[in-house]
Amino acid sequence: MNLATFYDAVRAPVFGGKLSQSQVDGMGFLLSAMEKAHWPIAHAAYGLATAFHETARTMLPIAEYGKGKGKAYGVPDKKTGQTYYGRGYVQLTWLFNYEKAQDELGQPLVSNPDLAMRADIAADVMVRGMQEGWFTGKANRAYLDKAPPDYVNARRIINGTDKAALIAGYATKFEAALKASGYGAPVPANTPDAVPVEALPQALPEPPPATVRVEPIPNPSFLSRFFSALARRLKGAA
Repeated sequence: MNLATFYDAVRAPVFGGKLSQSQVDGMGFLLSAMEKAHWPIAHAAYGLATAFHETARTMLPIAEYGKGKGKAYGVPDKKTGQTYYGRGYVQLTWLFNYEKAQDELGQPLVSNPDLAMRADIAADVMVRGMQEGWFTGKANRAYLDKAPPDYVNARRIINGTDKAALIAGYATKFEAALKASGYGAPVPANTPDAVPVEALPQALPEPPPATVRVEPIPNPSFLSRFFSALARRLKGAA
């Protein structure tokens, strides 16, 4: 995809005409994870819309405001001493969700929940979580593989129907920008990254075997007559 085209396309309708470098960087992490997971456009559009809403438009992993104060998950766990309030692009909460993410990603999120604030890990949590239904048991395919995608009810992947219509509106705008940028389009065959097989150098042919000229052996009968005549001349000269 053409990232410059994408950022130009979302700058005004989604971000009010201005993008910060941190917003660009944050979307870069997300788009990289989405393309790696081969997300279709509708999935990517809703993922970006979700991150836009959940991170208060920063497009960077953030910690939940208040860090879970007044909520059960805002109290330090008795065994680990850690507090599992919301973190990341999609606000990962509760110990069991950190345990799930740790098992799936191989990152020590239970002993160090702040790892969910690292952009690459946060992007993987969001992509894998939405794709596999970690958060509510609902996955992308339930709402986003339809034509047209059900962006309103897709909110159930993350958090019931809270702000569902608002986020659906963001998704529509992100979808238009992704289409304009060529997201998910195959690489043209004439680019350096797509060299046709027939254009690759073939193995060199084996060289022909070396030939050795063998001189013919003189006829034995000729040699016998030659030496006999030579002997007779030498004998007569003596």
